[in-house]
Amino acid sequence: MGAHNEVSRAVLEVSNLTVHYGKVEALSNASIKVGEGQIVTVIGPNGAGKTTMLSAVMGMLASKGQVGFDGQIEGVPEVERMVARGMNLVPEKRELFGEMSVEDNLVLGAFQRYRMGKRDHGDTMEEVYALFPRLKERRAQLAGTLSGGERQMLAVGRALMAKPKLLMLDEPSLGLAPLIVREIFRIISELRRRGVSILLVEQNARAALQVADYAYVLETGAIAMEGPAHMLADDPRVIEAYLGLGGKHQDMLAG
Repeated sequence: MGAHNEVSRAVLEVSNLTVHYGKVEALSNASIKVGEGQIVTVIGPNGAGKTTMLSAVMGMLASKGQVGFDGQIEGVPEVERMVARGMNLVPEKRELFGEMSVEDNLVLGAFQRYRMGKRDHGDTMEEVYALFPRLKERRAQLAGTLSGGERQMLAVGRALMAKPKLLMLDEPSLGLAPLIVREIFRIISELRRRGVSILLVEQNARAALQVADYAYVLETGAIAMEGPAHMLADDPRVIEAYLGLGGKHQDMLAG
């Protein structure tokens, strides 16, 4: 589409990222950019390679191409290093420590900072509790006993404890009730207001395009379209493929 995400400063700049599973190319020459304080979303059907892309950026999968993060090019990203440098991924599986309390899960999120000699986790926890009052109410409860929505909040809260420069969210709305989904997206907007840069991978295209600044459509491992989120939300191809019939009218009713 000839569009490019024009940003003053890129937190993440991925160029020609390619991932193979054996002989299959799961991701081919994907280039995306996330500017400072931006919410960028990657939408697309199941199996298009969205999770693959996040895993490769994070260094959890071998890839070809280039990942520039916070002004530095990573030849081959390595998880430990990316985390230490301020990249944080909340995976779709929301891997929490079920046998530990909500608060202990949050404390673990700050472990890397603590190891680097930063002792600000008390303040950060207050910020997380202000964002998620429900977590504060349940702070002594075992994580394993939380509802799906609360688990997602805890997973995001724990990632925020690391004070990430880039927060990557993989399908944060998956399996959650509409009311909870709205709450999660409200929080994503609030995080952007606080200056957190976010890369959001989401099947719920409507919600993602409403909250994002810029969007990419990933289809069968390649970027098929990109542009400012509001433009993609109005694009007939996107409406037909991802926003369903009568998308416009439904929005008016839901508004």
